[in-house]
Order: sequence, then structure tokens, then C-alpha cells
Amino acid sequence: MTSAAPPADPLAAPTLAWFADVSVDVGEPLVLGDGPAGLRRVVPILGGQARGEGWSARVLQGGADFQRIASETVSELDARYGLETDAGDRIYVQNRALRTAPAEVMARLLRGEPVDPAEVYFRCTPSFETTSRALRWITERLFVGVGMRHPARVEMRFFVLQ
Repeated sequence: MTSAAPPADPLAAPTLAWFADVSVDVGEPLVLGDGPAGLRRVVPILGGQARGEGWSARVLQGGADFQRIASETVSELDARYGLETDAGDRIYVQNRALRTAPAEVMARLLRGEPVDPAEVYFRCTPSFETTSRALRWITERLFVGVGMRHPARVEMRFFVLQ
């Protein structure tokens, strides 16, 4: 008689599985000015592409990244935009992120200059809404991601927490 394997630990650290690579084309920031919580900027989203396992999509023009530059080393980002898959399904994306770097690196980023992505901590938590039957499961999971900012685009890789 063999014994059954012990049950998996329900409190074990989750694993990550790749979900998608996303490239978002961005425009010039609209600087709204300093407020009590920091500098506010709105960066228009102009387009881009997304690719996952078995699907691809285009980033729809018209979204924006609402930014709060909290200090010389910390930016909080809140991007909201749409995707349209090759199958015609639409997905609403809200991606909250934290971007930190030494003050001199952050200053170059804010001026739109290229920086070495290794000098920047850029982590995000995207969430999705869709009525697509094939992608409905993405509305029922948590995601995390990493990103890097280039002068005219943002590249991200999203992972689903298993």
C-alpha cells in the first residue's frame, strides 16, 4: 500500500507564469504642475502591441498614463488604455506601477532621455476587464509585471500569479 502525496501547502509562495509582452507607444507628457502630493503629469498613449500565448492585440489610441512624481526618486504611475485582439475582442487595462531610480537617473527619465533599464526599478500590477469568452479568465486572476521606459515607448512583461 502506497501513501498519497501530502497536500500542497495552501500558503506556499505563488509562482509566476508569463502572460504577455506589451509595447506601448507614448506621446509628450502634459505637465499639470506641482501639488501637495507631488508633480502631476499625463502621458498620452498613442498605440502599440501586445502578444500573449495564442493571442495578439493592438494597443488602442486614446489611453493615458496618469503620473505622480512623488519625489526626486519615486514616480507612481496609473496607466489606463484599451487593447483590441486580432479576434476583435476588447480588453480594458489598468496598470499601476512604481518606478524608482537614483535622482540623477530619474531626472533623465523625466526629461525623456534614454536610460539604462538596469538603473530603474519598474514594477507594475496590471488588471484587466473583458467580455471575451476566451480571455475571461484574466478578469479572475492577479498579475504583476516589469517594465522599462524608452523615450517614445514603454515595454512591459506581464506575469500571472499561479
